[in-house]
Amino acid sequence: MNTRRNLVTGMGVAALGLIAIPGLTAGPARSRSIPAGDGYFPNTQLFTHEGRAVRFYDDLIRGKVVAINMMYVSCAGRCPIATANLLRVQKMLGERAGRDVFMYSITLQPELDTPQQLKAFVDRHHVGPGWLFLTGAPEDIEQLRFSLGFYDVNPEVDANLANHSGMVRIGNDVYQRWTMAPALAEPEQILSTINHVDSRAVHTA
Repeated sequence: MNTRRNLVTGMGVAALGLIAIPGLTAGPARSRSIPAGDGYFPNTQLFTHEGRAVRFYDDLIRGKVVAINMMYVSCAGRCPIATANLLRVQKMLGERAGRDVFMYSITLQPELDTPQQLKAFVDRHHVGPGWLFLTGAPEDIEQLRFSLGFYDVNPEVDANLANHSGMVRIGNDVYQRWTMAPALAEPEQILSTINHVDSRAVHTA
């Protein structure tokens, strides 16, 4: 299994037999990443759909098993399908959601997707506890996007927001296990990837 160092220094998006969606490349984080924790994740400030200020590494990642994707409220392409799949994953997690596994969706349009807009999205899709939707300063969101590997080396492809909404970054910070799964895969496949990095997983509700 890949360590967090592998995540940042060039792992491919195909992992555990999962195939990456074209148009998304997981590559090395850009040099502008801010050291936090052990130095591999930025600790930038974000805001939840509840309006709460959080730090990316300290509050959301440190010591946790997480599943992270990127989306935006007005997206009419992959985002609705990805959200529907992740809703099924959250339901399958049962009581583990928000206790053992934490889900995060980071907007790709922070200039439009305010906490209020994200809250309306959460309410509209009946998202349960344990899944936060996040926004922040555009430059901080861009930094996170690169740090998490949600970018393409081709600038023209990278400029298309829809190209960055097709994957889920899944990791266990305690054991430094990180991988990816296609957000458009079957929810059972996404859950299997989460269980693979979560050493505490015994059964799923």
